[in-house]
Amino acid sequence: MKIHHVGIAVRSVDEAAARFGVLLGLAKGQRYVLPEFGVCALFIPVGDSNLELLEPLSHASTVSKFIEKKGEGIHHICFEVDDIEAALDDFRSQGARLIDETPRPGAGGHLVAFVHPKDTHGVLVELKQG
Repeated sequence: MKIHHVGIAVRSVDEAAARFGVLLGLAKGQRYVLPEFGVCALFIPVGDSNLELLEPLSHASTVSKFIEKKGEGIHHICFEVDDIEAALDDFRSQGARLIDETPRPGAGGHLVAFVHPKDTHGVLVELKQG
């Protein structure tokens, strides 16, 4: 298991990417429009991991609600796993509440699932099959 990315909720992926580019010398990576998640996502490579900038597509988006409540900032941490079904079974067997009982396609078509932050010390955890 490794950290694949840290998701950051922002009002504008272009403004945030430019800022991270200036401050840290990071170049923009792949951009995805994910209507099923209500976001535009822009990945910025950082070593073996990524920053995922998340801009809401509408006010109904969970990312929009996150920004309204908490402001821009870290939204989630994504762990890459070899077998997402086995990882979900492991979380489930330990009593963790799952937002996604079954994996669904995420950015790039990779299978993803989210674990409720109430069972991970307030951190929204995303699992991504590598």
